[in-house]
Amino acid sequence: MRVFRGIENLPEFKNPVFTTGTFDGVHTGHQVIIRRLNQLAANSNGENIILTFHPHPRMVLHKDDSNLKLLNTLEEKTSLLSKYGVDNLVVTPFSKEFSQLTAEQYVEDFIWKKFYPRKVVMGFNHRFGNNRTGDIELMTAMGKKLGFEVEEIEAQMVENISVSSTKIRNALTGGEIETANSLLGHPYTLTGKVVTGEHLGKKLGFPTANLKIEDADKLIPANGVYAVIVKVDETNFGGMLNIGFRPTFNGKKQTIEVHIFDFNEEVYGMNIGVDLVASIRKEMKFNSVDELIHQLKKDKEFSLKILRALKTNKESSF
Repeated sequence: MRVFRGIENLPEFKNPVFTTGTFDGVHTGHQVIIRRLNQLAANSNGENIILTFHPHPRMVLHKDDSNLKLLNTLEEKTSLLSKYGVDNLVVTPFSKEFSQLTAEQYVEDFIWKKFYPRKVVMGFNHRFGNNRTGDIELMTAMGKKLGFEVEEIEAQMVENISVSSTKIRNALTGGEIETANSLLGHPYTLTGKVVTGEHLGKKLGFPTANLKIEDADKLIPANGVYAVIVKVDETNFGGMLNIGFRPTFNGKKQTIEVHIFDFNEEVYGMNIGVDLVASIRKEMKFNSVDELIHQLKKDKEFSLKILRALKTNKESSF
């Protein structure tokens, strides 16, 4: 996948099939759009293009709203789009000035004159332009005027639930990892740098890697314990993740700590990825350290049972 930062010096694309959106989460609804892009590009011996904006438009237009958290960092999104077969990803800055373009200006002066698409694919109910006045009808009319075809993808359903990034965010903040993963079509991922902690896990017999999430806008799921798959240097390992304040030790700061099974390598300073597979339990305060250790042993046993059942990666260490 080719990645372009900005719209300057773009190449001439071959029979381009185009779509645009935030693609936060690259969830199952997004994947339907991508599969259709791939199909249309293959049918016309062309290539597909996804245009996305960074930062997220809502973070520019509603700076006072600090509640929005993102399902992907830009790097995570890029990796997922490549995985699902996108040919070209164009990441362009979103600004207040850009948001003032009328829907007609956006289509003709931006999409058409920068990309010259043969086909434009739109997600269900996609709106664009100043005050979000543009819709499928306007895009279709502009396509007839300028010379491109338009296709709309209907809302996708997962177990009769309409897929949206908002519903995934709600599931994650509620600790419903399995629901979120079902809507995403892949495990929810946390990526970050391993930093030095207080070594409490090691004292308990469960050494942990403390994860620092660099992107402050990344959504952190509900506090609790999760069965996870940890990627270290392209190798997968089973593990269990704790998100929370360590109430047994009267912690005051939220930490993200992962205990990697059958692993004793040095990872300080490394960037690792953690795929959340299943929720084990909510955060709890225990009456004693021994009671906590007993529960951690049960958590590990339960996590191993879940991870072994997955059988997702022959190279995994669980």
